[in-house]
Amino acid sequence: MLRIGQGVDVHAFCAGDHIMLGGVRIPHHHGFAAHSDGDVLLHALTDALLGALGWGDIGEWFPPSEARWKDADSRTLLTTVWHKALAQGWRLQNADLTVVAEAPRLGPWKGAIRTSVAKLLQVQEETVSIKATTTEKLGFCGREEGVAALAVVLLQHG
Repeated sequence: MLRIGQGVDVHAFCAGDHIMLGGVRIPHHHGFAAHSDGDVLLHALTDALLGALGWGDIGEWFPPSEARWKDADSRTLLTTVWHKALAQGWRLQNADLTVVAEAPRLGPWKGAIRTSVAKLLQVQEETVSIKATTTEKLGFCGREEGVAALAVVLLQHG
């Protein structure tokens, strides 16, 4: 059985000196305004996995209303879901991930992000695609007010 899932996440910038993307700390003149560490890429990926599995969404699994998720490491959120999926016989065929941001420029970080995500999901790096794009200065991403991420996954059972 094959299942496709998609996820989207957005976070605004706030005061800070770095952002987290794909489990990688990237120096930046802003941070993310978020209940957790704000890793939009891992949040979108977690939602894509949950969607493919029919297990709801990240807000249901890790409600921002619960204090225990305050400043949570998004790698923990992702691996909590993924380990349960693995235990039920699901395997990742591929993950296609896109970051939408004017800044920071992600070219120098894409390899590290790909390595990080593949390690978290326990797959070969070739299974994970990391892309970055801008909105040509349009919208909140274009005005450098925040970052968006999109994720699509293909899972196979058995």
